[in-house]
Amino acid sequence: MSSDTNVCAAEVVLGFLEEAEPWRLRSPQFPSKVGGKPAWLSQTGLPSLPGLECETCRLPMAFLLQVYAPISGQDRSFHRSLFLFCCKTSECYAHNDSRCMRVFRNQLPRRNEFYPYDPPPEDEPLSDPAPDQSVLPVSGVKLCWVCGCPGNKGCSRCHTVTYCGKHHQTLHWKQTHKQECGSQEVSVVTTSTLLFPESELVTEPEEEGKEDDTKEVEGEEEVGSAQRGVDCPSLADTLAETDLEEMAMCETQDNKVFQRFKKKIAQEPHQVLRYSRGGSPVWVSSQHIPSDQDIPPCTCGAKRAFELQVMPQLLNSLCVDSTGASIDWGTLAIYTCSASCSHDDQYCQEFIWKQDFSPDQHTQIKHS
Repeated sequence: MSSDTNVCAAEVVLGFLEEAEPWRLRSPQFPSKVGGKPAWLSQTGLPSLPGLECETCRLPMAFLLQVYAPISGQDRSFHRSLFLFCCKTSECYAHNDSRCMRVFRNQLPRRNEFYPYDPPPEDEPLSDPAPDQSVLPVSGVKLCWVCGCPGNKGCSRCHTVTYCGKHHQTLHWKQTHKQECGSQEVSVVTTSTLLFPESELVTEPEEEGKEDDTKEVEGEEEVGSAQRGVDCPSLADTLAETDLEEMAMCETQDNKVFQRFKKKIAQEPHQVLRYSRGGSPVWVSSQHIPSDQDIPPCTCGAKRAFELQVMPQLLNSLCVDSTGASIDWGTLAIYTCSASCSHDDQYCQEFIWKQDFSPDQHTQIKHS
């Protein structure tokens, strides 16, 4: 998000993917983007390797996206970004299980040691050599060649590249480094196959739809549910009346929520992100919705509040489809410290909630 997109609690800002020149996606431009390597905000206090590991398989996660989301009127959050990482092992994506993902918040005051006080220019710099992606320029923090995260493990043979750990060193060795190690020739391969395709996230305010339309959909669902009950007398004969009532109520409520979700995204079908700090997410199901007790407070003691959600449409651009299991989600809701507390430029872990589609909903999506 650009710095002029600070939103009030009631406003929703939608995110869309666009191609962009590489220079626009670098740290000095304060980008919002999907894929590639992280464009780190602060150059110190980066997440540690254990903090970037999947809790299920313990392998390093891949950078998914970042959102530039400064808070107007709060100097410590003049520059502020959220960074989302996810595992690329499809087997780790258990139903409604968020352990394969991590989200971090980082912020800086306007006057800081890494960026000029004035906003960056809108036009491409006249002299813009490709930056050294192996090290952060001011702090000198070394970065992994594969993922762009902190990495001090160097190749023992050529000492020219560093990695976050053995796993990514092995990946690079198999991809190209085995042929290049010790060679004087410049590699033509500059990015890892681990990375997601890179795009800019551009935003625009959501136009409010008609509330009556949503009510119409809900009404249609209730009628549909009643008709289905009439068509299946044998089911009523085999279940106790109370069980049947509970089942119908659950189905009706789940359909209501799902139809509301479909109606909401139909207005802008290409949205991949919804931002509304202090607002509410649009759930895909009535099941597995977090209660206040499910969302832990920040380490500073403040409550966490909803800030943004990642939509399932983003999966279409990540090139993760496969014939078997695949990276998947219904929606990813991110909750952050309501005070946006300061941790001396450290990257603070925030809270993410993964809600998945039910098998029936997957079927509806495929046929819609």
